[in-house]
Amino acid sequence: MLYSIVGKDVEDSLMRRMSVRPNHLARLHALQEQGRLLLAGPFPAIDAADPGAAGYTGSLIVAEFTTLQAAQEWADADPYVAAGVYAEVQVKPFRKVFPA
Repeated sequence: MLYSIVGKDVEDSLMRRMSVRPNHLARLHALQEQGRLLLAGPFPAIDAADPGAAGYTGSLIVAEFTTLQAAQEWADADPYVAAGVYAEVQVKPFRKVFPA
């Protein structure tokens, strides 16, 4: 089943985010290689593809896991969590409808 993982950044998270981004991306690449990643990306803090120093307010990941608990455990082990980038992380079941 698919699950959405939404991480909400702490204030001024950009430096922390960038310091562990390679490890965060490596985990996403692993999901992609396993055919389990539907989409992933950050929420820019301003209306721009590259927000520069404004940074990001959080991230969205939609991926396949066997259970909600497995998705939560994966999210809890994210480098952004360990580095204090995220103030909170919410994991929910997700049902893709479009595109079909």
